[in-house]
Amino acid sequence: MYLVKTPQFIQKLFPNFIWKVPTTQKELYLTFDDGPTAEMTPWILEQLAAYNAKGTFFCVGQEIEKFPTHFQAIIDAGHTVGNHTFTHPNGWGAENISYFHDVRHCARLVNSTLFRPPYGKLMPKQVQFLERHYEIVMWDVMSGDFDENITKEECLDNVINKAKEGSIIVFHDNLKSREKLEYVLPKVLKHYAELGYTFKAVQASEDADEKLDKDSSAVAA
Repeated sequence: MYLVKTPQFIQKLFPNFIWKVPTTQKELYLTFDDGPTAEMTPWILEQLAAYNAKGTFFCVGQEIEKFPTHFQAIIDAGHTVGNHTFTHPNGWGAENISYFHDVRHCARLVNSTLFRPPYGKLMPKQVQFLERHYEIVMWDVMSGDFDENITKEECLDNVINKAKEGSIIVFHDNLKSREKLEYVLPKVLKHYAELGYTFKAVQASEDADEKLDKDSSAVAA
């Protein structure tokens, strides 16, 4: 169960999370979770390059270790990378300290304060700790590219009908989402480019290095 459009009341419950980017400009923020992958990452980069689009890739640490050249290709293309944990655990079922170490393990690889929890799930104490050291990036539009119960056309409609200025949109860089993403991403880029939109990456705050240093000390303690 997931919501295509994150309701305002949920966003207000967690005001320190980044749900969207406040702007009146025609800008969208495409994000890609779970990579890098040998099969999908190069293709995604090609699609983005065709529109001079920048995105944000929330990478899983163990996938970075498997495909370091694809991870570096993301960076070399000028995209932003974020932390999606090392092993993709569900925060609702994880012991806190082990979860924090998993996050930190990935942080060493991505060198970013941007963090997106797998499945969007965190327990209260996890939130309290992580938001002191990371910028927790959620979303206001979920494409549903992972959902086997919707068609690729419905997936496209999820984005076209819900995204607006400053929307952070979730796609996935994995094989499960391949069929829908290969249909939807080119059409989303074309549709919004024709409407005059640009595609930007979520940016870390200016004190990012300080946050990471504090996290390293806190977890070690």
